[in-house]
Amino acid sequence: MFELKQQFPIGLDVNWVSADNAPTLQRLNDWLLDPSSLTARLKQHCSDFKVQVLGQKIEGCQAHEANDKILLGEQVLVREVVLFCDDIPHVFARSLLPLRSLTGKQQALAHLGEQSLGQVLFNDPALRREVVEVAEIEPSLRVCELAAMLNLKVNHNLWGRRSLFFIEDKPLMVAEVFLPGARAYIQQEL
Repeated sequence: MFELKQQFPIGLDVNWVSADNAPTLQRLNDWLLDPSSLTARLKQHCSDFKVQVLGQKIEGCQAHEANDKILLGEQVLVREVVLFCDDIPHVFARSLLPLRSLTGKQQALAHLGEQSLGQVLFNDPALRREVVEVAEIEPSLRVCELAAMLNLKVNHNLWGRRSLFFIEDKPLMVAEVFLPGARAYIQQEL
């Protein structure tokens, strides 16, 4: 655990593209393009779900993560976690929460601890999701190094998705990468 936290931040400097360019594998697309809560879906497939926080800190938004709602250099709270199902790591998630969005009741988002951000977001009736992008991640990137540290064998490219959310018109961005062995890659439902 300590060794994993030393790796923070992992980052996701990848080539995000429109969801129209998602892979042709239907099973994988079902997970990548699912509009509902990933946390809720993962919980349906395991008896023990947990969130391991790698770290969180305030930094300026980097160029590869900036967009017209979260600007280059804007101060954001970066949070990185790994989602586990029955002690098996399934998802690496990186969230950007602009400090200007952490006002009012959204201040609580800065203090989630081991609670899933997705669970909190999808319980808010004011939640709105906009842009969904996908990325194919080659084994040489840092997120794959993280997978190896989690004792996962990376023998294929990984896939991830990135969504822009709004609560009361306050933006935040969540990127999720399916780690090796995640249900998203399994062709038959167990």
